[in-house]
Amino acid sequence: MVMELEYNRSLYGIEHEAGPFEISREQIKGFSTGLGETGRIYVDEVAAQDEGYRDVVAPPTFCTVLVNKVKLPDINLQFGRTSMHAGQRVQYRAPIVAGDSLTASSHLKDVYAKTGRSGTMVFVVWETTFRNQDGTVVADVQESFARRE
Repeated sequence: MVMELEYNRSLYGIEHEAGPFEISREQIKGFSTGLGETGRIYVDEVAAQDEGYRDVVAPPTFCTVLVNKVKLPDINLQFGRTSMHAGQRVQYRAPIVAGDSLTASSHLKDVYAKTGRSGTMVFVVWETTFRNQDGTVVADVQESFARRE
């Protein structure tokens, strides 16, 4: 039996823009320190410059902080009463360096139901692409949210 889900399907194919996000040395160093990152290019601007970067480089998962600042529309899902974050995947594409200005473009990727031992859950998947000031894609972040009854 296939479950017919009710939600705003007109959101497919629509890009939701956010930004710009100005990336500072302090943001990168704070994120790196919080992760316990010991790579010198992430915490020392001189070491980063010695490696050919203009300033400190953000660790590959840095966009997980920025994706929380992207406002996504409500798809008006007619299912369940409890919502939760169900996962995140980051695809690193190019370095993010202090001084970059990033923009984000998000779109609804998928909505599907899955039934397991604890019952049926509906997953809503968004994909966000981050680009720097030169138009270079630096990361893709896919986020899943779950609803259950």
